[in-house]
Amino acid sequence: MDRRIQKSRQAIIDAFMRLMSEKEFESITINQIAEEANVNRGTVYLHFKDKYDLRDQHLEAQINQLLHHCMSEDNMVHLPSKTTLLRTFEYLEQHASFYSLMLTSKGSTVFRNQVETMFRQRLSEHLDSINLDGELNRDITVQFLTSAAVGVLEWWIIRAMPYPAPVMVEQIWNLLNQGVEGHQQGAISD
Repeated sequence: MDRRIQKSRQAIIDAFMRLMSEKEFESITINQIAEEANVNRGTVYLHFKDKYDLRDQHLEAQINQLLHHCMSEDNMVHLPSKTTLLRTFEYLEQHASFYSLMLTSKGSTVFRNQVETMFRQRLSEHLDSINLDGELNRDITVQFLTSAAVGVLEWWIIRAMPYPAPVMVEQIWNLLNQGVEGHQQGAISD
C-alpha cells in the first residue's frame, strides 16, 4: 500500500478513536471523522463503506494483532500455555487505552461479541482435538469457558487492571487447574 494511502487510513482510524473517547459511537458522523482526520469525506469513503465498516475493520485488525502477538503458530489451535496467557495479558496492558475504550463504550457489545467468537472458535477447535469424557457436554464446556475467560478479561480491563498481569495469569492458571483436578477427583470419588 502506498505510504500516503497508509497515512490517510491511519489518520482516519486515529480520528475515529479520538472521537470514540469523547462521544458515543452512534453520535459520530463521517463528517466529524473526516474533519478530525483532516481529510475530506471522499477519502474516508475510499477506505471504508461507513462508520460501521470502519469500526468493524479496526476491531478485527486489533483482535488479529492480539492473536498474532500472543499466540505462536503452534498454539493457534490449542489452548494457551501459561506463557501465552502471560503474553496476552501483557499485550492487553500495553494497549489498555484501546481495550478499555472498546469495553466501556456503548458499542462494546460488538467488540465483546467478536472476542467471544474468537475464544469460542479456539476452544471448539481445541476440544475437537481432545477426548472429553462422557460427563462433560462439549457445548456447555465451550460456553462456560468462553464466558469465564471473556468475563475475567472484561472485568480486569474495565477496572483499570487492579492486579498486574503475572498475578492474573497465576490466578487464572490455578483456577483452570483446580477445575480440571476437581473434575478428575469427582470422577474418581463417585
